[in-house]
Amino acid sequence: MSYSASHRFARISPRKARLVVDMVRGLNIEEAIATLDFSKRRGAYFLSGVLKSAIANAEENEADVSKLFVESTWVDEGPTIKRFQPKDRGRAHPIWKRTSHIHVQVAER
Repeated sequence: MSYSASHRFARISPRKARLVVDMVRGLNIEEAIATLDFSKRRGAYFLSGVLKSAIANAEENEADVSKLFVESTWVDEGPTIKRFQPKDRGRAHPIWKRTSHIHVQVAER
């Protein structure tokens, strides 16, 4: 049985979040949390919260927490917030603030 959690509309680009997600896929939850705690990447903060939520969901459904591992993780692209940066001589350059949907599934071994 697998248990899941997700963080929708996270304010991090999917490309940056996928680098962190790939680090913990398939790991035991203790190893995954330790990896995220010591990672310097900003996406580790977002993924850590989602992972802890998935663990809490499993615990709520009376799963054995000591046997849990990260079954699958993926990042989908969310909506892009469009802004403009003023430049010289009345010009404007577009800025795209990308968002992500971060998903985590944990399961028992």
